[in-house]
Amino acid sequence: MEQPSGDEPTTTDEMPPARGLLDGVTVVAVEQAVSAPFCTRTLADLGARVIKIEPPGRGDFTRAYDDVVNGMAAHFVWLARGKESVTLNLKHPAGLGVLHRLLARADALISNLGPGATTRLGIDQAALAARYPRLIMLEITGYGSAGPLAPKRAYDLLVQAESGACAITGWEGQPAKPGPPMADACTGLYGAVTILAALHDRGRTGRGRTAELSMFDAMVDMMGYTLHHTRATGVDQIPVGMGSPAVAPYGAYPTADGQTVVLGTTNDAEWVRLAGMIGRPDLAADPRYARNPARVAARDVLDPVIAAWCAARPLATIQQAADAAAIGNARYNTATDVLAHEQMSARGRWREIETPSGPVLSALPPPVVSGTAPPMGAIPALGEHTVKVLTEFGCTPDELDALRADGTI
Repeated sequence: MEQPSGDEPTTTDEMPPARGLLDGVTVVAVEQAVSAPFCTRTLADLGARVIKIEPPGRGDFTRAYDDVVNGMAAHFVWLARGKESVTLNLKHPAGLGVLHRLLARADALISNLGPGATTRLGIDQAALAARYPRLIMLEITGYGSAGPLAPKRAYDLLVQAESGACAITGWEGQPAKPGPPMADACTGLYGAVTILAALHDRGRTGRGRTAELSMFDAMVDMMGYTLHHTRATGVDQIPVGMGSPAVAPYGAYPTADGQTVVLGTTNDAEWVRLAGMIGRPDLAADPRYARNPARVAARDVLDPVIAAWCAARPLATIQQAADAAAIGNARYNTATDVLAHEQMSARGRWREIETPSGPVLSALPPPVVSGTAPPMGAIPALGEHTVKVLTEFGCTPDELDALRADGTI
């Protein structure tokens, strides 16, 4: 039998392809921006049905961030695939009544509205838990439901600054925000893991769980190594751009052909090999640089030596030498480079998805699971599924007409 590549879902006669590992799971998402949408998109990629509740008229405000992808916002195209869009005014009693119809048959409710919004709407976890004992509820907040920062608005940049992430990014005196929205994305992934764990638990107990997840807590966890280091030493580590304050040599170096190579060592044995690769075994033999902490302290001495060696050679030559010496290396790429990356094309990692304004290419979800293929559903138009979903959940034509008339949908 032909062996599949490591990135292709495998199938056998005993295990036909499934729609997704979470086929049959229904998630209601009262969400906006990035953290909760990334959580629910992850669940949709695994096969869950995600019903996205959006305000009539404007919808999720990320729809209007820009219009660069066939008239759609890049953020929304990234986060909304595979979801059903239902417009519903939750500030209207009739809208809340419709939401309750959905929750009565849903498996999970995920929300990330502003501070106190679910309580004001009457859909906070305490209010819903007794009514829907099997419902799993996850509320994503900025800073948690208690403490002095609980009432504050929280966006990715704000949380990255508050958690210390910006202080270890960039250069000393020139802090930077990590490019990807790390606070949003990490929180979203923690949220998806939490939902999966709660579904497993409900399978044993028959009862749902309530869960709270804050962006601040997620980023503090990502800061774990740095916090342990500072607690133990009493010293704040200084950011070193594309290097690491923890290990050296480890950084980016310009090459002779105008590109940039990234070389990394993570232990003393790799340092010996790197020194040999650049023709400086004397550095490896020098007791002043034998241990990683000493090399970190001597970064200003060692980096110029490596930089000079790289500057005299083209990227391909450097990478061939590094591969031969078992030294970790990479090319510094732009987003344009990644779109044409041979590692993506060789493994078929791009998939065309449908949108209201035509197909677009999107990267496949990272997990590759045997016997399944990621659904990679379409990007929904605002309110595209309102009538279909509400009819399925019991609304009659007359009720739909009344909901339209008063602006509820």
